[in-house]
Amino acid sequence: MTRTDRAHRVVAAPPATVYGALLDRAALEAWLPPDGMRGRIERWDPRPGGGFRMVLTYLDPTDTPGKTSDATDVVDVGFTDLSPPERVVQRAVFEADDPSYAGTMTMTWQLAAAGDGTEVTVTATDVPPGISRADHEAGIASSLANLASYVEAVG
Repeated sequence: MTRTDRAHRVVAAPPATVYGALLDRAALEAWLPPDGMRGRIERWDPRPGGGFRMVLTYLDPTDTPGKTSDATDVVDVGFTDLSPPERVVQRAVFEADDPSYAGTMTMTWQLAAAGDGTEVTVTATDVPPGISRADHEAGIASSLANLASYVEAVG
């Protein structure tokens, strides 16, 4: 059975600004890593059929070991749909020896105008069973909070 996790947040920036932050390498490195992590993009090709490879490093891996190594999660992300300024669809594959992290997770970032801001809804489908729902939803919520801070500061 497949699992779907969701989170949403309204950010005080127009959809075009939020969409831009989803497709800007420096922006993604700044806001995508959830609290307790930092990110570095190794490969970048922002077009349908392109994608990126991100290395997420835990600032303190003591209580939360990484999927790829003791301190890292490495994820290869492909862009399957880019519909400005409404939607970005990604297919994410974690580098991990543990089969509970295997498979391809689809992340859909849906943007909708909401007054003077944008409602951002993230839907993750086919979430690997090794990722707990609570941890995943907390991570997505943290990334959304970081996204809000980022676009509100630049916009």
